[in-house]
Amino acid sequence: METSEEHLVQRCGALGWDPFHHMLGRFGLTLKTHGESDDLPGSYWGSPEAGMVGSTIHARPDTPIHSLLHEAGHVICMDSERRAALHTEAGGEDVEENAVCYLQILLADHLPGVGRDRLMLDMDRWGYSFRLGSTRAWFEEDADDARQWLIENRLIDPHEKILWRLRG
Repeated sequence: METSEEHLVQRCGALGWDPFHHMLGRFGLTLKTHGESDDLPGSYWGSPEAGMVGSTIHARPDTPIHSLLHEAGHVICMDSERRAALHTEAGGEDVEENAVCYLQILLADHLPGVGRDRLMLDMDRWGYSFRLGSTRAWFEEDADDARQWLIENRLIDPHEKILWRLRG
């Protein structure tokens, strides 16, 4: 969703591809990079939003970092059966979607120059909407179900440490 502050969000090209390759590789996922004028395979909202096909995330230099992390979160959080057939539409239940948002915030702490504070600001700028009015308020006050889902599915530990594995 476009907002008046959409142009202020961090884009993948500003960071370079190495940190994303490293992060996704820890999960056994692949990053396929594309040129800025290329269409992105598996992009639900259309380019420059990241796309997902199987275990591959597709992105361009102008792809928002939050978008790449969100789509990666979907691939990480879905079960192996859905992942094997994945193309564009993640599916899943509401609590899984919330878990994806929670995980993308945790993943941001593993990217140099990004971190959770910046990612939450970018999510707000892009137009993510949460009941409490901001990503930070949701994350700190209303995301217990998402956090618990990630713990129960062994994607994070009770201290929010990422376990660097895919959901089975």
